[in-house]
Amino acid sequence: MAIFGVGIDVVDFQRFESVLQRTPNLNNRVFTESELKLSLPSRAARFAAKEALAKALNAKEPFNWQEVEILNEPSGKPYMAFSGVMNERMQNFIVHLSLSHDAGIASAVVILERT
Repeated sequence: MAIFGVGIDVVDFQRFESVLQRTPNLNNRVFTESELKLSLPSRAARFAAKEALAKALNAKEPFNWQEVEILNEPSGKPYMAFSGVMNERMQNFIVHLSLSHDAGIASAVVILERT
């Protein structure tokens, strides 16, 4: 297996909240129903994860943000679940994901391995 791509993104909570207030439809375009129920810091981290995935893919092809959902294993470890076209697109990859949020900042790192 070889690394295909690496992506990282950082989101400031206050700026993110301002963007969501100015663009109310953004929530529904970016987040799944279960993600919408989460706190602002958790949504910011998920937004960062989806942005990091786009960067790791060197995303020249657009993707449906709602076809990427960030979930947690019982241990709390985050992972990405895919549906629709993204599910097909990601079949040949192993996704490594790390999320963090502290002191008003959320961050995410995605490493893609080609299988």
